[in-house]
Amino acid sequence: MPLALFGTDGARGIANDTLTVALALDIARGAVVQLDRPARVVIGRDTRVSGPMLEAALAAGFTEFGADVMLVGMVPTPALAYLIPAMHADVGVMISASHNPPQYNGIKLLDRAGRKWESDAEARVERAIRQRRWPEKSPDRVGRIFHYEDSAVLMYRRHLLSIFAGQIAEDQVVLDVGHGAAAFTAPDVFQALGVKTTVLNAEPLGELINVNCGATHPERVREAVLRIQASLGLAFDGDADRVIAVDGSGRIIDGDEILYVLATELERQGELVNHEVVATVMSNLGLERALRQQGIRLVRTPVGDRWVAKTMRDSGAVLGGEQSGHVILKKWTETGDGLLTGLALLAAIHARDVHLGEAVSAVERYPQILRNVVVDTPVEDWRRIVGLAEAVEQAEEALGEEGRVLVRPSGTEPLLRIMLEGRDVELIQQWAHRLESVVREALESAEAQRQ
Repeated sequence: MPLALFGTDGARGIANDTLTVALALDIARGAVVQLDRPARVVIGRDTRVSGPMLEAALAAGFTEFGADVMLVGMVPTPALAYLIPAMHADVGVMISASHNPPQYNGIKLLDRAGRKWESDAEARVERAIRQRRWPEKSPDRVGRIFHYEDSAVLMYRRHLLSIFAGQIAEDQVVLDVGHGAAAFTAPDVFQALGVKTTVLNAEPLGELINVNCGATHPERVREAVLRIQASLGLAFDGDADRVIAVDGSGRIIDGDEILYVLATELERQGELVNHEVVATVMSNLGLERALRQQGIRLVRTPVGDRWVAKTMRDSGAVLGGEQSGHVILKKWTETGDGLLTGLALLAAIHARDVHLGEAVSAVERYPQILRNVVVDTPVEDWRRIVGLAEAVEQAEEALGEEGRVLVRPSGTEPLLRIMLEGRDVELIQQWAHRLESVVREALESAEAQRQ
C-alpha cells in the first residue's frame, strides 16, 4: 500500500498548510520509536522561510524523548549526508523541498550512513503517528540541543577540497546557486580551488528559492555563460543535491549527459565496476545507445534517487543518477551531491583536456515530450484508467524500437506524468496528445459519475 505521508523523497507539502508544525513534531516522535536510545540526531535545512519553524518542531520532538540534537543550520542535503557519520550521529533530518517552489517544504530522514530511510522504516514512522504510540517520556531524560551552524559547513567544504585539489583547471565558470543552500558552499569551494567564478542568485533568500533560477531554470546560467563567454555554467537546486550544466556554446547539459561524461571517464580509469551505470526509466534513449557504443551497460530503475541508490548497492555499481541532475558517485558518497558532481565533471574534462561540449558530443538526445495531468486522488495503478492501457499499447506499437512510452504517477505532486520519446517529433506529439486526452476524458467521466 503506498504511503500517505512519505513520497519518493520524504514528506513534502505546503508549509503551514499540509506540512504543519504539529506534523513535524509527530514525525520526530515517530522516528524516535525506531532509534536506539540515547540517540544523536543532526538536523539541517535549506533557506526556506519555513525552515526554522519546522526545525524547532523537529528538535522538540526528538529532545522530548531524550535524543540529543545537533543543529547545523543551512546546508545542502549532501552536506548533511556527509556530516551524519562525520559527527557520529544515528540519524539525520533534512528540511527541504528540493526543487519545489518557496511555499513548499519537506522532511527527509537519513540513516547513519547518510542514506534515505527505506520505505518500510518510513511506514513504521507513519504507523506510529497514526496510532499515537510514542516512547515513554521522563523528566530525567530530556535531550540537549547543540549548535554547529558555523563549523559543520566548514567540515563539508574541507571534504570536497581534499578530493579535488589540483584536479580542476582555472577556467571561468558561472554558478547559479538559486538562492538556496549551495550559496553557503559552492562559491567558496570553487574559489578555493582557484576557479574563476561568477555567482548568480547568491543571496540565501528563502522566499526566492528556485524562483526563475537554479537547476529548474538553467536558461539563467546559460544567459550568463554566453554574456561573459565563460567555459561553462552549473545550476543547483534548492538543497543542492542536483546540478544541471551549460557548455561554453550555451547548450544545456542535463543529468544524462553528465552521467555519460563521468561514466566514460571512470571506464577510462578502469574504475567503472561491471561496466555499468544505473539510471531511471526517464533517462534518454540517446544516453543508453551512446554508453553501449563505449561497452557500458545502462541499468534502469523506477523514478527516484532512492531506487537508483538501492540498485547501486545491490549490484555494486559506482555511478548512477537521474536526468534531473541527481547523480551518485559511490566512490565518495551514498547520495546525490550537486556540488561534488559539478566538481567531478570539471575534473573529468580537465583530465581529458577537452571542452564540455566535446565530451558529450557522442550523446544524441532523442526528443522527449512530458505531459502532466492533475489528479484529485492518488493514482495507484494507471492501467485502471479506462482506455489508457490500450492507448499506450497502440503508441508503443507505432513508435517501435525508435521510441518509448512511460506513464507514472508523480511521487511528490498530485500529477499523472506521461512521457513519450522518439526520433519522430510529430509522431510523439500526436501520441502525447492522444494519451493525455484519454486520461482527461476518463477523469471527467469518473467525476461526473460521482456527482
